Amino acid sequence: MPSSPSERHIEIDAAGTIAARLCGEDIVALDPCSGGGNNRVYRVQTARALFALKSYGSTALGDRDRLGHEFDGLRFLQTAGIGSAVPAALAVDRDARCALYEWIDGAVPVDHGAPEIAAVLRLLGTLHGARSVAGAADLPIATEAVLRLSDVVDQIEHRHARLAAVSGEADLAAFLDSELRREMERRIAKLSDWEVDAPLAPARRTLSPSDFGFHNALRKADGSLAFIDFEYFGWDDPVKLTSDFLWHPGMSLSAAERRQFIDGATDLYRDDPSFLPRLAVCFPLYGIRWSLIILNEFLPERWARRAFAGKGGDWDSAKRAQLHKARTNLETLRSYREGQFA
Repeated sequence: MPSSPSERHIEIDAAGTIAARLCGEDIVALDPCSGGGNNRVYRVQTARALFALKSYGSTALGDRDRLGHEFDGLRFLQTAGIGSAVPAALAVDRDARCALYEWIDGAVPVDHGAPEIAAVLRLLGTLHGARSVAGAADLPIATEAVLRLSDVVDQIEHRHARLAAVSGEADLAAFLDSELRREMERRIAKLSDWEVDAPLAPARRTLSPSDFGFHNALRKADGSLAFIDFEYFGWDDPVKLTSDFLWHPGMSLSAAERRQFIDGATDLYRDDPSFLPRLAVCFPLYGIRWSLIILNEFLPERWARRAFAGKGGDWDSAKRAQLHKARTNLETLRSYREGQFA
């Protein structure tokens, strides 16, 4: 249920107090922004600058340290000299679960093509190169990282079981049992020739934003892109990063963009001879995983996070829409032939 006007006023007042403390100066204006699906973001104006205040909500809304992954990750990237492609992390109040970031003026890019894919690959190249920077080894594992092939299978099975346990959703149950389960079993069987429990060597891992794509980018006035939302940042398999970028439902890529991205990723991770074979067999598994992620709106705790971020609404309508998207994603997955990513 949306908060009342008085509750919203209290929330903004509290945010203003935290922002003033983190900025170290008086606040001229504080305006709520659209933010992400799990948090609240405020545009903070002082006499000298603009900032972004991000409130990550109570830990009761999730068991992941999204603040730590993002703030500490961006701080590390600043020391690694990543430049203006990501926002600067400026100050943090871990008790209040709030952090202050550089404000970046821009809009989510509606149109994208070869230059934007090149910008994506440059960022991933910088992240991959930062593996040897002092402090990199102390960074966390990315949220839901896949450091052995059995991890992605476990994640799929866990997500499937969690959704199957939701009561009173006949259409969801039918999709999970009659449609998705068969494809899960078929694709998992393709791993029979792989050592699924063998850990991915640290030298073959990369630093990943995890939830990554044009949906989490801003086009600045000069036309360049800045990438935001590092709440799940950390060490991961570049195969997962590559697959997630191609499968993410938050954007639609042309065949030319997909080929450019695959060619660039193949070159970027060329020191790993198993990258392409691993990608070929795992790509459909990540498609299944995304079909299940799309259905998160059926989970009450997930919907509570949406409501906190001000992105609730009609829950029944949202669930119907997500089930339709999951079915569409599954149809795309069924047509996949090994190694055909475009």
